[in-house]
Amino acid sequence: MIETMTAAADWVIVLPVVLALMGAAMALMLRKAGSLSFMLAALVICAVIACDIALLLRVLETGPVSMTMGKWLPPFGISLAADLFSAAFALAAAVVTLVVLIYAEGESGRDERDGFHAMVLLLLAGVTGSFLTGDLFNLYVWFEVMLIASFGLMVLGGKPIQLDGAVKYGFLNFLATTLFLLALGLLYGLLGTLNMADVMRVAPAANPAAMAGVAALLLLAFSMKAAAFPVNAWLPASYHTPPAAVSALFAGLLTKVGAYALLRSLVVVLPASRDLLEPLLVAIAVGTLLIAPLGAIAETNLRRAIGFLVIGGVGAILAGIAVPSQEGIGGAGLYVFHAILTMTALYLVAGLIERGTGETDTRRMGGLYAASAPLSILFLVLILATAGVPPFLGFWPKLLLLQTGIGEGGWSGGLIVVALLVNAVLTLIAGSRLWGHVFWRSAPADGNAAPLLPQTWQRLGATAVLVSMVLAAGLWPNGLFEGLNAGIPDMMDPARYVDAVGLAGASP
Repeated sequence: MIETMTAAADWVIVLPVVLALMGAAMALMLRKAGSLSFMLAALVICAVIACDIALLLRVLETGPVSMTMGKWLPPFGISLAADLFSAAFALAAAVVTLVVLIYAEGESGRDERDGFHAMVLLLLAGVTGSFLTGDLFNLYVWFEVMLIASFGLMVLGGKPIQLDGAVKYGFLNFLATTLFLLALGLLYGLLGTLNMADVMRVAPAANPAAMAGVAALLLLAFSMKAAAFPVNAWLPASYHTPPAAVSALFAGLLTKVGAYALLRSLVVVLPASRDLLEPLLVAIAVGTLLIAPLGAIAETNLRRAIGFLVIGGVGAILAGIAVPSQEGIGGAGLYVFHAILTMTALYLVAGLIERGTGETDTRRMGGLYAASAPLSILFLVLILATAGVPPFLGFWPKLLLLQTGIGEGGWSGGLIVVALLVNAVLTLIAGSRLWGHVFWRSAPADGNAAPLLPQTWQRLGATAVLVSMVLAAGLWPNGLFEGLNAGIPDMMDPARYVDAVGLAGASP
């Protein structure tokens, strides 16, 4: 047992999750209170952002931070732990959630009656808990929290197309969490612990073949969560069905949590098992990088096409995991940060286009540049960032990943380099095709092109703010690289993480 009182500063790692959970409960009670529910949710998320900033500053100052709940010594107590990567991801998640909340307020008043704000806060709690947990079983618990909230958001409104998307989304994600739970049972049977720091400490003494089997199960489960090839079909079949604000939240947060779980479990917690699975990881990364933009090129539904671009980003993250080095881990981590911002913004812009035209099929659009040049510029910036065109935000992580592939050499490094370059070209083609169809080409010859209707200030303003963040981060990346230089050592050498949790020097 821990006899000393927990320092007040240590609570900064707990507060983001607690505030989001408490806010969700209060928003549920106020779900019929109109704008009061929105104001509560916005205030709670602002408080979460403040706590995330405080946590990030503390990690920058002292290194990894940990707190064990219930005064039980680790690995028996429930540990929350944050290094620079997880703290930065938690902050980015809270920021995009606030932007989406403001955007959604400009849509219909049905959201308050249906508990939209409560489910958004519950989703934020699940995402933040996933980033900050120091225990694999609690990662499973937070996955379940996210699944409940996301399923509720998916069916919000009860339209037939939403129910169809929810079935496809729910089945594959329930299967993924079941596989994750099975892997945890096997891991606990092998090691007798699920605390991440403790697993790092005792895993080297376990049977390598058995540990590789557990790692393969984790790879399958998290690949399904992240929508990596070949278990990615559920994402473009479901993400276009809910309102655009919900799609934006899902694209920015849910798949990124799956990718983060892969990064944390295979690179940090089970690095030896990752080495055994390297050929499989390379195959998944290359397949995801190549298949995704081809799907986007073939699509005519705007949000379905963007869904394939989301999948392509997952492939880039997997490339850094497949060939780990300082540049690879940095590239994967920076790509997660980039994708949280950029993919959320892409869906918000798509929502503006669809709501303004009343159409989802790009073949029915055209000539919108004349109607809204600023909207076309927002979309173009995001397409260039997604493709990795310099100097936009997506270029910097891809540059690090290319350096990783070149430095690795051999067949794996060569495949990664070729796949990244082909992905960049195909993504640029797919994005340019979407932009050209929607904004640049002439209206359809039959004269039935949908006009662009006025937008509310909430939707336009929220989208412009998020795109500005993407643009600024790409043009002035020095702060991001300084953060990477500070955070990569904790990912490559987890001794500081183990020490922060309080297990350094413990016997296996």
